[in-house]
Amino acid sequence: MITKKLLTFTLLALSFNFYITQEVEIKNDKVLLDGKPILKAEKINMGEYSFYNLKNEDEILLYRYMDNETLRYQEDDYYILNFLTEKIKVESNDFSKILNFMNSKKAMEKLIKWLLKEKVLTNDGELNPERLTIFKEKYDENITERTIR
Repeated sequence: MITKKLLTFTLLALSFNFYITQEVEIKNDKVLLDGKPILKAEKINMGEYSFYNLKNEDEILLYRYMDNETLRYQEDDYYILNFLTEKIKVESNDFSKILNFMNSKKAMEKLIKWLLKEKVLTNDGELNPERLTIFKEKYDENITERTIR
C-alpha cells in the first residue's frame, strides 16, 4: 500500500515538473520559447552573443566570455552579462548555470532558461527591471573591479 502511494506521488511530481518546464531553443537567429519567438539572437563569435527585443530590435543583452588574458589557465575565466537597455552588468565565474561543453548555442539556451527562471526575462522577451536588480544582487561578483591589471 505504501509503495503504491509512493509510486503515485513520484509520478505526479515528475509529471508536474515536465508540465512547468519551458522549452527554449535558438533556431534561425530567433530565441523560441515553447515554439514562439521572443528574442532575436546573434552569435558574434564563440565568446559573444547579442540578444535583441523583437518589438523595436533594441539590443537588450550582450553575453561576453572573458578568459582574463590567461589562455591556458581557466580558473580565472568569467562571463559578463551586459543588460544594455537597463545599464546593468553582471560578472560571474559560476559557469554551472550556463556551461555546455563546446556548444555555445546550447549554453545560450541555458542562459535564457536561467533568466526566465529568475524572472529577469518575461515570456514575451521583455526585461523585468525589478527582477534584474535582484538578479544582480544575487549573482554579480564584480570581477573587473577586483582584478589587478
